[in-house]
Amino acid sequence: MYAIVDIAGQQFKVEKDNKIFVHRLQDEEGAKVEFNNVLLIDDGKKVKVGTPNVKGAKVTAKVVSHLKGDKVLVFKKKRRKGYKVLNGHRQYLTQLLIEDIK
Repeated sequence: MYAIVDIAGQQFKVEKDNKIFVHRLQDEEGAKVEFNNVLLIDDGKKVKVGTPNVKGAKVTAKVVSHLKGDKVLVFKKKRRKGYKVLNGHRQYLTQLLIEDIK
């Protein structure tokens, strides 16, 4: 069984006991979180597609940790002009453990 869920403006395919990384959420570590923006549910026999959401469906998750992602380097250069710029960025993330799909 899996579901497509809208979390913090992004869509994720989730299954029970999966760990996913999403944009930083305001909830504390160890807190339970419910997501009602379920776009699709597949239980192996039947696929339910929402318009835009599946009515009565929700995904329950637990906040495992807050962390920073890998560094992404942004390098800009214009040839023959002596222009070079190197910037780095690390995204703030939250790790979720999917506990239940209803």
